[in-house]
Order: sequence, then structure tokens, then C-alpha cells
Amino acid sequence: MTVVFSNPLPIPVLGFCAYSGTGKTTLLKQLIPALNQRGIRLAVIKHAHHNFDVDIPGKDSYEMRKAGAKQVLVASHVRWALMTEDPVEDDPKLQHLLRQIEADKVDIVLVEGFKKLALPKIELHRAAHNKPLIHVHDENIVAIACCEDTKVPDSLTRLDLNNVAQIADFVEQYKKNWQAPKAQLPISFNDANIPQATGSEQGISVSQGISTVLSQVAPTRETELVDLIDIDNRVLAHDIISEINVPQQTNSAMDGYAFAFDDLSKAPLNVVAEVLAGHHYPHVLQSGEAVRIMTGATVPQGADTIQPRELTQEQDNQLTLLESDHITKGQHVRLAGEDIAQGEVALAAGSRLGAAELGLMASLGFNRLPIFKRPVVAVFSTGDEVSQPGDELKPNCIYDANRYTILSMAKKLGCQVIDLGIIDDNEQTLTSTLRDAATKADIVISSGGVSVGNADYIKMALANVGSTHFWRINMRPGRPLAVGKIDQSLFFGLPGNPVAVMVSFMQFVQPAIRKLAGETHWQPQFIPAIAEQDLRSKTGRTEFLRGVYSIADNGNIQVKTTGAQGSGMLNSMVNANCLIVIADDTATIPAGESVFIQPFADLL
Repeated sequence: MTVVFSNPLPIPVLGFCAYSGTGKTTLLKQLIPALNQRGIRLAVIKHAHHNFDVDIPGKDSYEMRKAGAKQVLVASHVRWALMTEDPVEDDPKLQHLLRQIEADKVDIVLVEGFKKLALPKIELHRAAHNKPLIHVHDENIVAIACCEDTKVPDSLTRLDLNNVAQIADFVEQYKKNWQAPKAQLPISFNDANIPQATGSEQGISVSQGISTVLSQVAPTRETELVDLIDIDNRVLAHDIISEINVPQQTNSAMDGYAFAFDDLSKAPLNVVAEVLAGHHYPHVLQSGEAVRIMTGATVPQGADTIQPRELTQEQDNQLTLLESDHITKGQHVRLAGEDIAQGEVALAAGSRLGAAELGLMASLGFNRLPIFKRPVVAVFSTGDEVSQPGDELKPNCIYDANRYTILSMAKKLGCQVIDLGIIDDNEQTLTSTLRDAATKADIVISSGGVSVGNADYIKMALANVGSTHFWRINMRPGRPLAVGKIDQSLFFGLPGNPVAVMVSFMQFVQPAIRKLAGETHWQPQFIPAIAEQDLRSKTGRTEFLRGVYSIADNGNIQVKTTGAQGSGMLNSMVNANCLIVIADDTATIPAGESVFIQPFADLL
């Protein structure tokens, strides 16, 4: 039985497996110099099944480690070695060991042992030993190095166990052909191959739910011209073509001196003028001449190179260029149109307009832009137990938090919002509310009343005025989630628990709003991070844990949970800066392994 293995390095890892006595170490001792001669840089990891020591008793490093130092690093001008005391009950984790390799100094890692891991391996086999073949129960065997008497299936590459050059050829070719596997994101987004959901009561996957939601959304075609000063996170309706070059003229990137590179041999150069930003030198620079120039000033004709002022000496208008051997033609010169050329698309339709985008448009001289119409979102909460903030809290009731989180997130996405308040748990009232909301809004969102309790009337009300696409999602938090249509309006019935509301909005409502608003190519952001603790889920559902990510001392992104993960604990969202997303095919992420996070920055 093999154990799942994921390669954490950007270089290939190739194992060598065999039963004891087959000659793995003997082969590697011959193979390593053969590969070195071909210019292949190697790292080797060997699995030992017993206690071992790599230091010499009596040496300082040995005595320091035996005295209790967990790690001892010994270094000289030719090598360094790190010895770590790390007792574990089972075998050491290969992924952890691989992370100790300096991948930028190695082309491939050869691994001896770890035969139970599902990593690509070359099997070594000698028929005379009467041992079974490993490839029969391990589909990760890529070749068999064996003797003449071993029978090898046609589907596997056969190598001569005694022909080191042939095995080296195979390893070299394996390295050349290897490609880093494409990252498997925890949620598939906009994948046309995902089957859409039906009205079944059975729960569906998050990916399936998102695909179904997006299939129901048609981007708006209505546009309006809006002044730059009034655009707040809106979406651009048409491509913007630059009417000018950026920069408009070839100019200097430094305070210094402009001259012709071909005049280096004629130094010292004659300084004939000074050019300030917003001005220009009206003549063509002649051979042997230079101008004093400020950052942003137009480079005169005849000049093609700038030397910074601190690398020059000027006396009586005679310019000496210091460190002239390091001067390159065209240095510190910004060419006209090198950022954006006249006639090029400066900003594509579908771009969401934040501070940088608005600044770019202003720099091109645009004061008004064609913008897609704002999506209109109507929001209400349900439940007799829900009280309006500011009112006296009734016995056995809670204040309505969900409506305010939904309204805030919708506003941040540039929506026009309609607050419908709190609606009674009454089928007739809810039916009337849904029908009226659908005449005013593109999207109608409720919170609460979507579980399977006898007093949850949203489902019945929705059936009276529209249709339901799905009702349950295999995720936590947020399993009860209703999605349907009321005439041309999309309806989301979000759960009642505050955290589940925010998570469901991020995963399903957000992409729907973005597509409706014209942001058709938006993708959620998933970033790999190292788990600081064991993370547990349940296969068959996608888990969204509230997390806090940070930058570790080694520069890696690391993440931990906020603690207890109850779906009613809104404070855990306040303390978090991301969701930790565990895919529905994963039950456990061990501490130290990679996991995907979804930062809050886009929305919360």
C-alpha cells in the first residue's frame, strides 16, 4: 500500500526502491559520479532503518550534540553540515526532509528507500533473490533495473541493473522531461466540465454550486458615463485606448548628464546647457557635447545615454564620466511610449477600477469613463428570534448581524443596495417580499430560514414565486444554502449563522455579483501557505477554517486557525485575515504541509 506524496520542490524527485541486499547503495555510488560527469547537480536522501551517527565521537560538534543541543551546524570553507536531533515514532517525513534541500543548487533529488511513498521510482530487482516485484502493487514505478532473468511487462522501461550508463541516460532524460505538476486548487472555478446542480435534496460540491450559480448570471449590458471622481470600485464597460504615449517624450530617469554613448572615447565632454523637467534643449546635441539634465526632462536629440550626477565630475563646463567602463548604451533613459504606446489598450473592459486604475486613467487625460450599471442587491433577514440593533433585545432573541455583513460586502463590490429589514417567519409575508424584491433588484439575498426546520418558510415562499436550483452544499460552515430564480432575479437564501453567511457570500454571491457587474474574468485568489498546526476536515465536504496568515522568518507564508470554529462565532472572523480552504478529497493537513488560503483583502 502506497502513501500519498506531494513534491514540495520545483525540481524532480526520483526514488530507488528494492528489497534489502539488491544493491541500491552500490548502484547509487556508481550512478552519482556518472551523472556528475554529465553536469547534473544531485542531492541524495537515504532512509536508514536504524540509529546512526554522522559525527565522530570526541569532536566538538559531537560533544555539543550529545550535551543536548537540538541542532549543531558545522561549517568550513569546503562544506557545512547540519545535524538535528528529532526523534519520531514513525519514519521521518520525506516532504520535510526535501524542504531542507537548497533547490536552487540542485537539478534532481535521488531518494533511496521510502518505498511506501507514492513518488516516482526506479525498482531494482534480482531474480536470484526470489523476491516479489514491487511494481505489481505500486503504480509509481517508472522503470525496472534488473538482471536478464527478471520478467518485465511491456508497459515499463527495462534497464540493465549492471549498465550504469544506461541507467544514467534514463535519469537524465527523466530530468529533462519532468514538469512540475499543476497546482490542484481546492475549488474549481469556471470549469465547464463540472456538472451543474439539479434540484435534488442531496448536497452538491462547492465547485458544482459555483458553476451552477455562474451559469445563471448574464453580465449586464447597461452602461453610463461617470466622472472619475465619482467612480468607486466600479467596472469598466469598454476598452480604453491611449491617445498619447506614456511617457509622452523620451526622458531622463535620473538627475545627471545626457550624451551620446559613442562619445565616451571623447571625454571630457563639453556641457552646453541644462534641461529641467517640463523643458527641452532646442538644438541637436553635437559630437563631444553633453547637457545637464533633471529627472523627467526630455532627452535632447543626439543623446541616448544618461550618467547619474554622483558618477560624474564637472568643472568649467567640462564633464568627466566616472566608472565609464560600466556605462551601457541607453541607461537611465525612458523611451517615449515604453509604458503605454499611443493607440494601445491602456485598460481592458471588465477591469475593476481601484486607485491605481483611476490614477492611470487620469494620467492619460480621461476625466469620464464608460462604466457598467451597478448591480442592485436587495437584502433581508428572517426569523422571529431576530431583533433590530438599537431596539430592546427581546427574551430568547438575538440581534441581526447578518444583514449588515451582507450589505457591507455588497457595497464593497460596488452594488446599489436595498435594505428590506427583518421579515417575519410567515409564508405569505415572505412570498410577497420575494415577489416585490425581484421587481427592484438583480439579486435578492435573505439570511436565515433555509434549514430543514418546520418553521423555515423560505423554501415554500420561493416555490410560490420562482424556482430552486439547489438547496444544500457539501461544505462547512454553510451547508444549508438556497439558490434559485425569481423571474430574472437571482435569489440566494444564506444560512442563519453569521460566519456561515460570510463564507457563503464569499464563495457564491461574490462571483455572481462580479460577473453580473461585467467583471467576467475574475477568479478567487488561493495562495499556498504552510500549516502551523494539524488541520482536520472530513472527506466529501469542503472545509473553510478561519485563519491568520503571516510571513515566517524564512520568508514563507504560514497560517494557523483562530481557534474554535463554531459557525456562530463572528469574533473569529474579526480576528482572522483569511479562510483556510481544505478540499473535499482531503481529511487531514499535517502541520508543516502546504494548504491553500483565501485572503480577505478582496472583500472583507
